[in-house]
Amino acid sequence: MTGAGGPRAVLIGTMGAGKTTVGRLVAERLGVGFADSDQLVEEQRGKSVQDIFVEDGEDAFRALERATVARALEQHDGVLSLGGGAVLDPGTRALLAGRPVVFLRVGLADAVKRVGLGTGRPLLLGNVRARVKQLLDERTPVYEGLARVTVETDGREPSEIAAEIVTALEEQP
Repeated sequence: MTGAGGPRAVLIGTMGAGKTTVGRLVAERLGVGFADSDQLVEEQRGKSVQDIFVEDGEDAFRALERATVARALEQHDGVLSLGGGAVLDPGTRALLAGRPVVFLRVGLADAVKRVGLGTGRPLLLGNVRARVKQLLDERTPVYEGLARVTVETDGREPSEIAAEIVTALEEQP
């Protein structure tokens, strides 16, 4: 990760929105690198997000996530995908101000279909559908408040979503 001025796009949204899949496509179309904050945390700690949650606790994960996102916002000049809960941190929200933040909006039915039974998703223990609905209800206002661009993802192909994002980014001042 090297660069000045930060990412060309920062993708936010709940799990199942397609941030990683679409982010890779947007990066490819823009000819830049792609980074995913969860993957960066995993590389740094040498274990999965799920294992960090279970072994170290959510607070430890959120601290790692906060530092990782801050570093990526400073150093990464491509497309950056944030974990669904990264925007809950007030410091992270402040760092996102004025950046090209893209909210990938997903409805409950599509989100549940995409995340399946929540394997490897520590926040989805128990009733997956109820938990996804709760996360959508809690986080959507935060995502909407941070976004410069909002893209609907329900029933759409990742390539179509990526094309819309690239067009929207080109139209941004």
